[in-house]
Amino acid sequence: MIDVHAHMGVPAAEALAAAAPGYAAHQAAVRARYQNPATAAHTRSIAAEQDRLLTDLGARIARMDETGVAVQLVSINPGQYHYWADPETADAIVREINESLAATVAASPDRLLALGTVALQHPGPAAAQLRHAVRELGMVGVQISTNAGGRDLSAPELAELWTAAEECDAMVFLHPLGCPELTGRLAPAYLNNIVGQPLETTIALAHLIFTGVLDRHPGLRVCAAHGGGYLPHYLGRGEHAYAVRPDSRTMAHPPSHYLRRIWFDSVVHSPAVARDLIDVVGSDRLVTGTDYPFDMGEDRPAELVEAIPALSDAERAAIRTGNARALLGGHARRLPAPSTPPV
Repeated sequence: MIDVHAHMGVPAAEALAAAAPGYAAHQAAVRARYQNPATAAHTRSIAAEQDRLLTDLGARIARMDETGVAVQLVSINPGQYHYWADPETADAIVREINESLAATVAASPDRLLALGTVALQHPGPAAAQLRHAVRELGMVGVQISTNAGGRDLSAPELAELWTAAEECDAMVFLHPLGCPELTGRLAPAYLNNIVGQPLETTIALAHLIFTGVLDRHPGLRVCAAHGGGYLPHYLGRGEHAYAVRPDSRTMAHPPSHYLRRIWFDSVVHSPAVARDLIDVVGSDRLVTGTDYPFDMGEDRPAELVEAIPALSDAERAAIRTGNARALLGGHARRLPAPSTPPV
């Protein structure tokens, strides 16, 4: 099984960030997401263990063995995006993260591949960082958030990043970090994560689709975390708007066309939800993810895939391995041979 959604921490990058102006304000914004006393207390209680799992390669491999994951695509803990940083600080953070990810992969090349990070708040440097990550450090793509500094993924300035991804045959893994505009309203009961994460992904995918980004970049391969949020499950409203509203007919095809161009991970916590997602996007667009090592992840990915109703053996095998190979494009050559029996 290939896990496309698993995180790693880089303490040295956090030290670089902590020494820069703006870090204190960033930390205050992070604390605001967890202002609910019960959430803040629980977050503190599990922080040390999460930090250990984010950096302990032995524990990572042991967990992969336990859950039947043959290969894991490691990406940075989204808490280390640091999109507030100025260009110089951001470049240092990105370089430290990407070199650390590359070193971890080099220590276990038969089990790990890496998705780099970029300074999404600085589009020009971000494109160069993507090219460096793929061409120089051997990464298979990048992980980005749903927005940076108030700039949505539809921003014209990001065209250079999408072009770089196409040129490098790189996948783009879309992983949100809360919903900043709704921090206060989503404070109770960890709703910043429960509701905020999928909402952010829904908005980001809608921007990519309805503003024509995917038309202008036909070679772009995007994978959305957490099953793509809510958009696939409420597609009818977007399809209807495309049909009756000229101001919503802003791309070449109805929204359903583009959803079948995107990949979605299986971190949806429900075989029935996964089945609904497949009904909209196709079984060839679902890939396995765990969100390791976080408690909102999927502890038993193989069991979830096995429990999805009305799938053939071939479709289950594709969700475990084959679809991830397609997502990786030419970089799939770095995975174990296709003849390897899927777990």
